[in-house]
This record gives sequence, C-alpha cells and structure tokens, in this order.
Amino acid sequence: MTVELNHTIVPARNPQASAQFLAEILGLRVDPPVAHFTPVTLANQVSLDYDQLDAFEPHHYAFMVSEQEFDAALARIQDGGIPHYGDPACQEIGQIYHSKRTEGRRGTYFRDPDGHLMEILTAGDAGS
Repeated sequence: MTVELNHTIVPARNPQASAQFLAEILGLRVDPPVAHFTPVTLANQVSLDYDQLDAFEPHHYAFMVSEQEFDAALARIQDGGIPHYGDPACQEIGQIYHSKRTEGRRGTYFRDPDGHLMEILTAGDAGS
C-alpha cells in the first residue's frame, strides 16, 4: 500500500475566517463543512480541516506552488498588507528567500489570523 497524507487538523479560534484567509491567499476555495470541520483541499487532495479551539500552539504549514501561483499569492499577500518574511524567525520583513540548496527555489513566510506560520515555496529546478 502506498502511504499518503489524507488530512490534518488546523486549530483555529474562528475556523471559517482562518480557512477563508488561507484559501484566498492560495487561490483556492473553502469546501463545504465535514462534520464540525471547515476544510480546504489542496491539489493533491490533502485537506486542511480547520477545527475550533480556544488555546493551542501555532504550527507551521508549507505549500509547494508553481512559479505563477507564487507570484499570484505573493501579490495577494502584499495587496492585503499582510507582513511576509524571508525567514522562519520572521526577522526579514518584506523579503522572499532564495534557497541555497535548490537552484531556483524561492519562498516566503506569513502568519495566519491564529498565528500559524504559513510558507509558500516553489519547486525550483528540482521541479523541472
């Protein structure tokens, strides 16, 4: 059997708002509710199932996107006045990073409404 990730739970104070935030950045849609979860399904059919919680530790979620999707998502981040960073410590404000290990890969980090650290990155030459 091939093992694949099917879904993961994303804790959120307001699942609908947090799911909508990410969906808009990534150019996706929020799916209809599944039980009490608010899902956002990615191209590989993995879903992020937003669940209402009041207290939780922030997590990191990284999304591999095409060059065109990266440019579009970055434009939405910038147009929305959302701070983005060239490093996971969120020190390099307004920057994108260029990978030292994968030629052509670039990415950026931003926080969602619940403080989760989101990352968008391209495949670079590894994706060719």
